[in-house]
Amino acid sequence: MADEKYVIGLDYGTDSCRAVIINALNGDEVASAVKYYPRWKEGKYCKPLENRYRQHPLDYTETFEASVKEALAKIPKGTAEKVVGIAFDTTGSTPVLTDSEGTPLALLPEFADNPNAMFVLWKDHTAVKEALEINELAHNWEIDYTAYEGGIYSSEWVWAKITHVLREDADIRSKAYSWIEHCDWMPALITGNTRPENVIRSRCAAGHKAMWHAQWGGLPSEGFLTTLEPLLAGFRSHLFNETYTTDTKVGILTPEWAQRLGLSTDVAVAVGAFDCHTGAVGAEIKPKSFVRVIGTSTCDVMVVPYAELEGKLVPGICGQVDGSVIPGMIGLEAGQSGFGDIYAWFKNVLAWPLEKVLTYSDLIDEETKAKLIEETIGKIIPVLSEQAALIPVSESSILAVDWMNGRRTPDANQLVKGSITGLTLASSAPLIYRALVEATAFGSKAIVDRFLENGIEIDNVIGIGGISLKSPFVMQTLSDVLGMPIQVAKVEQACAFGASMFGAVAAGVYTNVEEAQAAMGQGFAKEYYPDEANHAIYLKLYEKYRKLGYFTEHEL
Repeated sequence: MADEKYVIGLDYGTDSCRAVIINALNGDEVASAVKYYPRWKEGKYCKPLENRYRQHPLDYTETFEASVKEALAKIPKGTAEKVVGIAFDTTGSTPVLTDSEGTPLALLPEFADNPNAMFVLWKDHTAVKEALEINELAHNWEIDYTAYEGGIYSSEWVWAKITHVLREDADIRSKAYSWIEHCDWMPALITGNTRPENVIRSRCAAGHKAMWHAQWGGLPSEGFLTTLEPLLAGFRSHLFNETYTTDTKVGILTPEWAQRLGLSTDVAVAVGAFDCHTGAVGAEIKPKSFVRVIGTSTCDVMVVPYAELEGKLVPGICGQVDGSVIPGMIGLEAGQSGFGDIYAWFKNVLAWPLEKVLTYSDLIDEETKAKLIEETIGKIIPVLSEQAALIPVSESSILAVDWMNGRRTPDANQLVKGSITGLTLASSAPLIYRALVEATAFGSKAIVDRFLENGIEIDNVIGIGGISLKSPFVMQTLSDVLGMPIQVAKVEQACAFGASMFGAVAAGVYTNVEEAQAAMGQGFAKEYYPDEANHAIYLKLYEKYRKLGYFTEHEL
């Protein structure tokens, strides 16, 4: 039909880039593609034992181009000409240092293999020391720049990371001029506007992770930054004062990118955002909805009308920012530093003999051996879930704390570690796995309780992400612990889908995000209801979880 219009949503996760092509008029997904970062997949530039996780900008550009092209190849000829908008979401805070032209330093020949010249992934915790220094300085400064970020600055956020990299690498310092978040770089790149002072910056990213707020004129002052670290001198003047909500149009595709992607130069490009925020929009968030983006970590998002938060600061969360989710409301963010990653850790522990011992076997040929290892590892979590679900809650004799990757909220602390107690010689793998799932649910309850304690009403819980769609055991446990029903969004790629809604608004198909949600929203696939008997038991276990957490944090 002549009036058909399509939008493309791009979601950059920890491991891959996902592209979805959406009918802008009704929200139907017409094609999608997923491409995994090739260098990241090889384990390059990372040192897990040092909590260093870096990603090369070429992983982002290559998978962007490949995923969009593959998705476009799946739709009828002529449809690409009807694509009117494109929008990005990324993990965050995932910044990179740039030169004066806005080029990530890893794209310069002399820094091509230098991890400090690459994007510092959200889960990189090398900047714990710097985060502690930021908190100490901010809490004693004339303005507490952490006030709208929960009062505690995290090592997962941009200023801690940039300070750490500058201190660590003299070669990088000599060339570094500015920094940019991944979610800002992609729109800037494909619209040809990468000069640091001119880039249209995301309100979502800056407000939640960079201590930006209109109340103090934007970013922290030059005096604050140079007191923190003299090496930051000049960076503020190479950055920004204004930020923009994700419904804003950055520009249009450059001729080069239009040709590379197979699209027209009329395609509108929206301001970027973080994945959890666009995911919440894709899940049709509204006031009093508590949206959980459940993956390797979790990110929890709410929107609150101005009047309900006037003069109120919620402590220990990842920020409250005007327009960071839906323009015209305050966006609240919280989350856990480890969720699916904790299950993956346990799977890897169990898989160690397969990968390190079975490889020496002479009983089967190499091809069969490789297939057997792959098949068995792939079945570990599903079988563990099946067996753990058979264990009555009353027999949950093992207790764990879910801080294997530090604690994001409430009250960020990346120095804390996970713990497990109550082990006996009868403790089986399903029992331990059940305790880990319960621990992640208890961590979720701590976040819900923080919102409720501060007068933030929650009427419904919405789950999005792979775990919410694929793990009934985890979702039922979560519902039982929270004592709340949980709806699961129908769209599989909720973050990319939400990004496509912003693309539709930026392209002028809709006047605002709420209008796009009403027209494009896909509803829910399933709802979990709490078992009241289990909830009563879990309330008692949760108190033990809190005591174990306190002991772990303060005594160990």
